Amino acid sequence: MITCQSFFDILKKNEIDFFTGVPDSTFKDFINFLNDEHGKSLTNIIQASECEATATATGYNLATGKIPIVYMQNSGLGKCVNPLTSLCDKEVYSIPIILMIGWRGQPNIHDEPQHKKMGRITIPLLETLEIPYSLLSSDLTETEKIITEIKDKAEKTSSLVAIIVPSDIFEKYETKNSSTKSFELNREDAIKIVVDNLEEKDIIVSTTGKCSRELYEYRVSKNESPNDFYTVGSMGCASSIAHAIALSKNNKKVFVLDGDGAALMQLGAFSTIGHYPPENFYHIILDNQTYDSTGEQPTNSPTVDFEKIALACNYAHAKIVKTKFELEECLKEMKNILGPFLIVIKVNPGSRKDLGRPKSSPLENKQEFIKKLRE
Repeated sequence: MITCQSFFDILKKNEIDFFTGVPDSTFKDFINFLNDEHGKSLTNIIQASECEATATATGYNLATGKIPIVYMQNSGLGKCVNPLTSLCDKEVYSIPIILMIGWRGQPNIHDEPQHKKMGRITIPLLETLEIPYSLLSSDLTETEKIITEIKDKAEKTSSLVAIIVPSDIFEKYETKNSSTKSFELNREDAIKIVVDNLEEKDIIVSTTGKCSRELYEYRVSKNESPNDFYTVGSMGCASSIAHAIALSKNNKKVFVLDGDGAALMQLGAFSTIGHYPPENFYHIILDNQTYDSTGEQPTNSPTVDFEKIALACNYAHAKIVKTKFELEECLKEMKNILGPFLIVIKVNPGSRKDLGRPKSSPLENKQEFIKKLRE
């Protein structure tokens, strides 16, 4: 394993000090290091999506002639295929960028279902995209050689290159800018309050990550057979899934449990929901101002007013709540008001260390959900 500082020193030696992307748990320690060092020895811009990161890196290269790094989970590689092929490719603008890709779902290494396919096709996808790649090593000498060669290739060919990052490359890094806990509620507390204030027939679509895991565990603890769809992967898509369900005229109220990072990643969904506004749609954002699942790196939500965005996109109502009392009162009010209705719940970052995962497969969850939904 290598330290974050030593890896950055190698990058700095190669005149690489501009980073942008969406955090990934594969190299969360290095992302936390970048966040701590932002504005000192480097620039780190955490983005809402990998497409934006690719565009930002393009602008940086155009302005400076220097080579940036765009970091992402391999799921993000699938997301940014369009700007990689239609903007940065050698047959278009020929932009030299180093893609730093976390290899979730690496073959023969256990991972969650949503990472298996992308893990299996990460290297074939890079080959299809004609992007040269190298596998990062935990040996410092080998790593220095890899970075020097890959940067040289990007520079000489004025093209995209990639470094693939397997798990357990970086030593643990203790961030200096730990997330503060300034609100009354944690996310799990808020989820329990929401669930306890819903009707038995109400539908919940929960976003990927710890939100779905906490919802699932609460249902298990109550021995309930719920009407829940636990979204895995597809970050930012839960609100659109819920929107279509609400439009299907099933005469049930549909609630989406969203995260701030997920909502920002697909912010355009607000405009679609508002343009085709179902009266039975209720959008709840659990805003902890972090990418919690990847190491609590900050999102841009502290400077975003979700309430104003929702109202500007033609939601019927929108509110921000910060306490248990405010949340309970808002949920009572919601029962008698038509949607689309947005509640932003300000919550603390973090989760239980013993937080589990659903015991059933995504396919089993889907089949159970369909049965309940179509009753």
